[in-house]
Amino acid sequence: MIFATVGTQLPFDRLLTGLDRWAQQNSHVPVFAQCGESAAKVTSIETASMLGMSEFHRRFQAASLIVAHAGMGTILTAAELGKPVILMPRLARFGEHRNNHQQDTAREMSRLSNVTVVQDQDGLHNALDLAMSGQTGGAHCAGAPQAAELAPLIEVIREFVWADASEKAVDTSQRRRSAA
Repeated sequence: MIFATVGTQLPFDRLLTGLDRWAQQNSHVPVFAQCGESAAKVTSIETASMLGMSEFHRRFQAASLIVAHAGMGTILTAAELGKPVILMPRLARFGEHRNNHQQDTAREMSRLSNVTVVQDQDGLHNALDLAMSGQTGGAHCAGAPQAAELAPLIEVIREFVWADASEKAVDTSQRRRSAA
């Protein structure tokens, strides 16, 4: 089963319609997507606009492959669970986000062996075909890092992403004083 998630802040119809088009040609592969407030017309994938935390985790764990925007929460969860993930970063020029920070995130995360980054629907289709055939980074990814290998990286990212902004300000000022 493929589990797709696009976050909850903004629609990401380009990813959803691309995934739906692939699913039309691969109806033997069940696909479920948490699609947020999307207006995309999809017919070959099951969707829900929002999922509770436990349902989100249940579907994430049951999936053999994750398809997602380049959101840090999804990347961290995939790393913790050792899941292969295909990332399609949101692009500002399509109104998918306010800026292109997801491009930077995807570029950095592409260093991980369980991460494949695509830029468009054709790239998504190719990555899905390869993942489902077991040729690279997908459902049969033998090289996916184990959660224990990634624990230090995950902890640093988690602290940075979820730390209170006031704590970051204190940490930064302390580092400056220490460096002086």
